[in-house]
Amino acid sequence: MEYMQQLIEEYREMTAPLLKYLPWFEKNAGQAGNSFYQGPDADNQTMAIPVYDATLMSFVKEAANSPLMDRNYPYVYTRNNIRTHDDERRVIERAGIREWDLLKGILSKYVLGGRTKSMLWSQGVQENIFYLVLKQMRQIIGFWDKSRGLGK
Repeated sequence: MEYMQQLIEEYREMTAPLLKYLPWFEKNAGQAGNSFYQGPDADNQTMAIPVYDATLMSFVKEAANSPLMDRNYPYVYTRNNIRTHDDERRVIERAGIREWDLLKGILSKYVLGGRTKSMLWSQGVQENIFYLVLKQMRQIIGFWDKSRGLGK
């Protein structure tokens, strides 16, 4: 029981700074989270530059520095046979406290992977992945707080 209390408290501390972004992700579900800037003299020869929402960039920066990041996230995907966004959503929905590392892996793919493929940040918003992962983490913490009498 003491171990569970410590674990839930640790999870709460990890997620607390990121949960403030939940309303923004819920409001922007299905939207790209970015736009493209081409400049005033744009023609079909110029490259469009993605411009990301400031809230999304704040979330990415804060999440990247959190203990929720798992640099071995590709292993989470191969081990659990996750290939599509639908697979991700299905796994997130079914996740419990034992699958916490799975949720961390999915979140890490979009946050850390976005450093080299910035389209992942937009996909995380558009496909509702950021919202679903944070919501599931909050539900897991809430469930164990209430069911075990661990709440504050």
